[in-house]
Amino acid sequence: MEQMYRAFLIKYGEIGLKGKNRGYFEDCLVKQVRHVLAPLGEYHVAKEQGRVFVECPEGYDYEDTVKAISKVFGIVGFSPVVILESTEWDDITKKVGDYVDALYEDKTFTFKCFAKRGNKDYFKTSPEICADLGEALLNRFPGISVDVHNPQESIFVEVRNRTYIYSKTIPGPGGMPVGSNGKAMLLLSGGIDSPVAGYMISKRGVYIDATYFHSPPYTSERAKQKVIDLARIISAYTGPIHLNVVNFTDIQMYIYETCPHEELTILMRRYMMRIAEAIALEKDCLALITGESIGQVASQTMQSLACTNAVCTLPVMRPLIGFDKQEIVAISEKIESYETSILPYEDCCTLYVADHPVTKPRIRDMEKSEELLKEKIDDMVKTAIETREILRIVPE
Repeated sequence: MEQMYRAFLIKYGEIGLKGKNRGYFEDCLVKQVRHVLAPLGEYHVAKEQGRVFVECPEGYDYEDTVKAISKVFGIVGFSPVVILESTEWDDITKKVGDYVDALYEDKTFTFKCFAKRGNKDYFKTSPEICADLGEALLNRFPGISVDVHNPQESIFVEVRNRTYIYSKTIPGPGGMPVGSNGKAMLLLSGGIDSPVAGYMISKRGVYIDATYFHSPPYTSERAKQKVIDLARIISAYTGPIHLNVVNFTDIQMYIYETCPHEELTILMRRYMMRIAEAIALEKDCLALITGESIGQVASQTMQSLACTNAVCTLPVMRPLIGFDKQEIVAISEKIESYETSILPYEDCCTLYVADHPVTKPRIRDMEKSEELLKEKIDDMVKTAIETREILRIVPE
């Protein structure tokens, strides 16, 4: 059945509202579709009269192609298409009939035909194509009937320099094509939240790079591999991710040995934000992204978020800020990151957690505690940035 499809028609949503900028967003979408299909073969992706078509190579894998396209942001849906090289009316009616015969085993449904003409000089108007095609199908299949208000099936025909026939639509993720809205740096941990945050911001057209804070020997290589695996999962949606692995051990130990323990989480978080921002600025990122949600843990109260924000000059995007945990889990399950996120390998955020962490920290208190670190901390931050490992993560 799937062998009869030679192409896919890409349908977009918000892009169609972009007015004079529409061409730019379409080009970003075409680029991203080409990127995800490149490992699968020689596909031809092009714009054609307000449409984006993907033409498939001989012997292509239908399931792999559908899986790849379904993860491209900017696509609200896409339809497998049968291509007829002819625009002769007898050829069209026969091909559409053969298509319906092959696609629908039970031929007792109601239907409606939809038509578009790419060439306005074609001898039939769109309403005439619909009416005449419907008549041809009724004559060939006595069990079906027309319902123009609430059809069970819809048959689409587009007559251009050749004829395109399709009827079903596969859902896409929506959003905007990656690369259409700049670049941001994700603070990626091994938890549930941050991969979801990266996915959500990337869905708005933002390129994602990531920074992970590793604390060997207190965090294992398995913990690091877990984060790499999470980056690989979301890269199927975001495109390649440059993952910056920062050794945070010395800074973490220095804060632990020098500062009040109830402030450890906030102080460590402030230095993570400083380091992530320095890397972000180096990589021309326009914002930071975190997976924080108000009140989820002690470091995510309003006062705590204000303390971490205070060290940043870049805007901090928190797409999960108003979500509860179950809502975040639902998205992580949808994007298939959840099972990896719950693997029991601790990251540095879980180390040195105080029994009674401060939940309403004040910026001036944090700054006072950081004065205790001034002898060494600047050099340690510089070393952490300069010695980081940079990994290019791509989908499997």
